[in-house]
Amino acid sequence: MRKRIIGQSGTAKVQHPQEQWLDLENIAEVEVSSEDPNFPIESALMPGRQGPGWRAAEKGAQLIRIILTTSMPVHRIRLQFEETEVARTQEFVLRWCDRPGGPPKEIVRQQWTFSPQGSTGEVEDYQVNLAEVAILELAIKPDLTPDNAVASLAMLRIA
Repeated sequence: MRKRIIGQSGTAKVQHPQEQWLDLENIAEVEVSSEDPNFPIESALMPGRQGPGWRAAEKGAQLIRIILTTSMPVHRIRLQFEETEVARTQEFVLRWCDRPGGPPKEIVRQQWTFSPQGSTGEVEDYQVNLAEVAILELAIKPDLTPDNAVASLAMLRIA
């Protein structure tokens, strides 16, 4: 018997298996411009690790730099930000380098407005085709108005 839901095409969507996220704990070194000890970067980068995500120790622009031990291809980058307390417009820039000391290349520049009464989360999932990534940088300006917010990152995954 063939079955079809009315209003849908006869072809089914192909389900691809979940991509394997890179094990950053074992293949990378991470640099952060600042870190609240109660919100370590590990809780944002490690799949399966419970925690509140990363938060900066001070207000203003912040940088997270992931330095891979060995350059490798990257096909997907997933970011998640959450803000439930402060209305603010955040901007982030995601960049990569193919070698240490090489010129960074911009992947994306994105702005998002958080509102405690409405939009409290942002998830960005980028399909990329980067041949040999040595360094991945995430620069966060947590508030486009004068520095009155602290940068945070709920999750970052790389495949």
